[in-house]
Amino acid sequence: MRTVPFAVCVLCIWLPAAGAPPADGARGGRLVYAQRAEPKTLNPVTAIDAPSREVIRRMTGDLITVNRRTQRPEPNLAESWTVSKDGRHYLLQLRQGLRFSDGHPCDADDVVFTFQVYLDEATHSPQRDLLMTGGKPMQVRKLASHSVAFDLAEPYSAPGRLFDSLAILPRHLLEAEYRKGRISAAWPLQSAPERIAGLGPFRLKRYLPGESIVLERNPFYWKTDGKGVHLPYLDEIDFLFAGSEENQMLRFLAGESDVLNRVSAKNFKALQTEQTRAASRLEDLGPGLDYDFLVFNMSASSGRPWFRMREFRQAVSLSIDREAIARLVYDGRAVPLWTHVTPGNKLWVNTALPRPARSVAAARGKLAAAGFSWDREGALHDPAGQRVAFSIVTSASNQERTQMATQLQDDLKQLGMNVQIAPLEFRAMVDRVMNKRQFDAAVMGLGGGDGDPNSEMNLWLSSGATHLWDPNQKTPATPWEAEVDGLMRRQLTAMDYETRRKLYDRLQQLEAENLPFICLASPNVLVAAKSTLGNFDPVNVDHYTLWNVEKLYWLPAHSGGSR
Repeated sequence: MRTVPFAVCVLCIWLPAAGAPPADGARGGRLVYAQRAEPKTLNPVTAIDAPSREVIRRMTGDLITVNRRTQRPEPNLAESWTVSKDGRHYLLQLRQGLRFSDGHPCDADDVVFTFQVYLDEATHSPQRDLLMTGGKPMQVRKLASHSVAFDLAEPYSAPGRLFDSLAILPRHLLEAEYRKGRISAAWPLQSAPERIAGLGPFRLKRYLPGESIVLERNPFYWKTDGKGVHLPYLDEIDFLFAGSEENQMLRFLAGESDVLNRVSAKNFKALQTEQTRAASRLEDLGPGLDYDFLVFNMSASSGRPWFRMREFRQAVSLSIDREAIARLVYDGRAVPLWTHVTPGNKLWVNTALPRPARSVAAARGKLAAAGFSWDREGALHDPAGQRVAFSIVTSASNQERTQMATQLQDDLKQLGMNVQIAPLEFRAMVDRVMNKRQFDAAVMGLGGGDGDPNSEMNLWLSSGATHLWDPNQKTPATPWEAEVDGLMRRQLTAMDYETRRKLYDRLQQLEAENLPFICLASPNVLVAAKSTLGNFDPVNVDHYTLWNVEKLYWLPAHSGGSR
């Protein structure tokens, strides 16, 4: 076994969150959380939709966690770690006595198996790109029963974030499925609870199709509070499938659910008038990291050649009234966007980029210069004479994005484009865009719990599965995408912030010029909870309200129907 000179990494010193520490709470009760859509899977290897990740994150554990309040890494399943002087080698020491939620011990073999799965190209895991440096996958070695070494081809720029949100998998339950090549199909919603195990504060209790997923306290969870009481405090979390935000709101006002995550501006205003009756706590946390955007299917098979024309996308962007979107769709509780990095991401937003004012005349000029023309009725035709007509898919359960799509339809009509809106059930929309690639354009939203550029590798690399406009490219389709590939790989290994910042600023400049997706707005993070929910500490990064779920508890005054 080779030896590597190591130095203690300063990031592995735990830094407490700002403000008062969480209070020691009381055991018992259940929390009801209404989701807009039903999850697609309980498999952390393949999950990409938010409803799935919301549930999975409560059931699983990672080695090192980025505290959502401080945005600093802190120990989790790994109680400590060291990093070599050259930044390419990590030694992680696992906690003693870790057990999965079925009681089976967790050790270094589970960690090695986990990363083998994530790094296997055949599993198509969206996490794989995060674990590549210098175009090579990291090497993972077991040193002892509770010690694991990670060897990287190049240094990693944000070492604490390398392991955040990568769920450690139970080898005793999943190895057989992996050997058979069936790991991607493992753990569907219908799985028997005893066949699923994780290292998070809760475990699966039951799934009722079309209704709910119920999680119960993990009796083997390792965390304790200041008095030595084993966490979590709650007995259960019920994830109800509300189907729409309106149903989420009705459930909350009726006392049938306890937390509202990312409330719409309209419902936030309604809650303000209902605050006394609903006995709720409301917070506007300002812009988060989420961004709404319009994306075109630029795959060669799309049948819409103009989607791949930069001048076409620039004209579309110029015609969009972003200020109106922020004002009308979000009641002013949002900010217009011209790139995907929001004002809420203060470390990485490029404030030097221009924000072109809306101009239909300028948009029509770009189209004319690119060879487009209009007939007598004002309909737009491409250089080959084809009528410019397409549809925009969006989630039917998201009123804001449906409203945005309608506004885009009106804005683009002024350019002579014939645009149809196709609202779809959320999972069907994701399937159309991400898997089948059967769409013209889509109004969607992205974001996440980490503003660091490394979390976006799978989005920006041309080979990435979530490179939404043209995914899984064998080689970059355009020179600017090739440059973006290089920028992302270089920032991944740069060890100082200023160097990374310059590289990421350049990426945002290329984004603003080429518009692979046309960003629209970033909504403020608006949340609500029953006032009797102790340790409720919302943040403006995902997950906004449940990030500290193991510490949530009901105050003695709680008498709602959810307990």
